[in-house]
Amino acid sequence: MRNSVTLSETLNELRTKGYTEDFNVRTDCIICRDGQFSLHPEDFIVDQYYRFEGETNPSDSAILYAISSDKHNLKGVLVNAYGIYSDPMSDALMEKLTIQK
Repeated sequence: MRNSVTLSETLNELRTKGYTEDFNVRTDCIICRDGQFSLHPEDFIVDQYYRFEGETNPSDSAILYAISSDKHNLKGVLVNAYGIYSDPMSDALMEKLTIQK
């Protein structure tokens, strides 16, 4: 992927690569399609991630995850704040979404 400047540019580029679902964090899983699919940590992989820093406000900082699930034949994105602004989640889900350097 090219070096995108903004979150929206990166989202648009991922959409062209088939990441069409919008995932949301729940305590122990991620969901999409209004809860039709619940993916637990063992059900998906993080293909790529992108970190965006808020230029003037720390609450604007976010991580974008490109996620796929062979089990459910889904590809999508999850946008989450990080630090004190991140969504509450279980240890297993947090470990799955932790950025490994």
